[in-house]
Amino acid sequence: MGQAEVIWLQNQQFVGIDSTRHSVVLSGTGPEDGVGMKPSELLLVALGGCTAYDVVNILSKKRQKLTDLRILVSGEQDSDPPWAFRKIHVHYRLVGHGLDPEAVRQAIDLSKHKYCSVSATVSGSAEITTDFEIVEAD
Repeated sequence: MGQAEVIWLQNQQFVGIDSTRHSVVLSGTGPEDGVGMKPSELLLVALGGCTAYDVVNILSKKRQKLTDLRILVSGEQDSDPPWAFRKIHVHYRLVGHGLDPEAVRQAIDLSKHKYCSVSATVSGSAEITTDFEIVEAD
């Protein structure tokens, strides 16, 4: 079972601590609120981190020579409270030597539909779309 703790520091600043005692600073949505991540954008980071782990792992098992991975996650939120995400797009930029586009597509699909717990949770309320680009490494 996953578990996290959030501790109020001051004003609109908090620290989130996961079950392995790793932490992240959180703050409100305005620049005056502090130096932490906005909780709603932390959800996007969680989705990106979850799928990054899966894609790297799957491509490694497929013996793909991945040298760099960057994931840009963008979300469209409702204009009224509670500002739920309705559309989330995940763009993968993969750098490597001779990466097979079909292997990349399969890795992304497996992450989205089978392995990523964040994707599985969020997809119940938001449409998640993906695309990718492959760059040949020098």
